[in-house]
Amino acid sequence: MSEIAVKKRIWGWFFFDFASQPYNTLLLTFIFGPYIATVIGDGTKAQSVWGFGIGAAGIVIAILAPILGAIADNSGNRIRWIWLFSVMYVAGAFGIWWSAPDDFNLYFVLFSFAIGLIGMEFATIFTNSMLPDLGPKEEIGKISGSGWAFGYVGGLITLIIMLALFAENGEGKTMLAIDPLFGLDADQREGTRFVGPFSAIWYMVFMFPFFWWVRDTKKTELTRLKVTNALSDLGKTLKALPSTPSLFAYLASSMFYRDALNGIYVFGGIYAAGVLGWTNTDIGIFGIIAIITGAIFAWIGGRADHHFGPKPVIKVCILILTAVSIMIVFVSREAVLWITVDQNSALPDQVFYILGAIIGAAGGAVQAASRTMMVRQANPDRMTEAFGLYTLAGKATSFIAPLAIGIATAVSHSQRLGITPLIGLFLIGLILLIWVKPNGEHDTL
Repeated sequence: MSEIAVKKRIWGWFFFDFASQPYNTLLLTFIFGPYIATVIGDGTKAQSVWGFGIGAAGIVIAILAPILGAIADNSGNRIRWIWLFSVMYVAGAFGIWWSAPDDFNLYFVLFSFAIGLIGMEFATIFTNSMLPDLGPKEEIGKISGSGWAFGYVGGLITLIIMLALFAENGEGKTMLAIDPLFGLDADQREGTRFVGPFSAIWYMVFMFPFFWWVRDTKKTELTRLKVTNALSDLGKTLKALPSTPSLFAYLASSMFYRDALNGIYVFGGIYAAGVLGWTNTDIGIFGIIAIITGAIFAWIGGRADHHFGPKPVIKVCILILTAVSIMIVFVSREAVLWITVDQNSALPDQVFYILGAIIGAAGGAVQAASRTMMVRQANPDRMTEAFGLYTLAGKATSFIAPLAIGIATAVSHSQRLGITPLIGLFLIGLILLIWVKPNGEHDTL
């Protein structure tokens, strides 16, 4: 394969992150999540409901992810699977449009959101499994970090577009103090609701380079789905996990720390809206700062991964995220880190912006390093199945953070105390890393 063809293939792979990132940035965190809080009208109730909805989608993803990975390894055709789940992404994102405040069907909205989220997560399994095919082992860290950084750039661009041109504030204006484009009705929050169709269109446009340049190098003689064989192979893999303690420990570790990180992303906007009274514009600025630091440090983290390996990068990032989670609990309109402040003080906002920047930086680096660590731990002949297990590890307890936050918030009647379960999840993930070998147990990697 020529050098130009290899570069195109790598860039095509990058474009999946670029195209899909808006689902996390716009829908999950900074635009649609806070919108749910305003429609429901009660930050505490919104945090609970959102937690239960995301948790339910996580259960579905956890159950099906390793099965789909095993089927793909047995039948090949990863590109076709990505097409299928891309359709789910687009359909789910478009469904977000039908969430008008005066005709709000919570069940339909959560169902649409879940369909898109499931599509994105399953497509990610198959694209991640292509990572080891993009270059030699020593280059995988840099490729992963660069791809994640490029994805953040996509999230940043879409967030700026939404805030500047569509998402309205309390006065019905965008961040540029103009009416939402295309005559969208601010009273019906059509500018904000446009986030769904906009994310779907963005995905369709920027997946073209992926489908044009990326080819599946996985060789297989099977052309049909072999579900029985796939499930049998998956069963053997699961039974063999105790005999590969490094892989077993890493899956368990990532199960907890990635769940905690997703909890911060999912509830960051809702938390800021409820505890600090932030508007869409405030949350958007917070998101822009976090995305910029995320892109920068995903790239830096990829270089650190290249020089030191992914394990040290993951450990440092978890420590930072644990400290930030503790600090968030002590930031409110009344006090900042045990220091009482005036209700009109800007200090809580400034501190929360700084914490957001740190979350973005550590989150970007740890996610890029995590998938290169999975490449080091996995059996190269069962890579899609391995990333299915990786997704299972990320989703088997993915309902724990949202549900724990939902329960803690409902019981304590406090959004601040509601996020404390994240601290414990980060610490469990950090402890389990002790048993993870930096290069895994497969010398063939």
